[in-house]
Amino acid sequence: MTMRTLETAKSLEKDGVKVGVLHCPTIKPLDTQTILAECRKPGRLVITAENHSVIGGLGEAVASTLLTNGVTPAFRQIALPDEFLDAGALPVLHDQYGISTDAIIARTKAWLG
Repeated sequence: MTMRTLETAKSLEKDGVKVGVLHCPTIKPLDTQTILAECRKPGRLVITAENHSVIGGLGEAVASTLLTNGVTPAFRQIALPDEFLDAGALPVLHDQYGISTDAIIARTKAWLG
């Protein structure tokens, strides 16, 4: 997902949107210090993106970290739905479940208004 988010960042920056990408290779341990430092900056829309279920993954770990520490930026998750998923070619499935680069770009633009 890091490559997709970096591609998303490049696309959004062309549209004048300032973007930062944090690579979180593990949930345990989670780099809470860096996450909190970045999310405390004013005006942040924090989006987690993962090719994992929306339940029990990076998004929930980040959300828990933010709430536990009283940091409340606008927050959104991009992840797989909590349901049985179809099988097929990965690019098709990435589009279908909203985790392709194009889907991430579209969702982010919609959230930014």
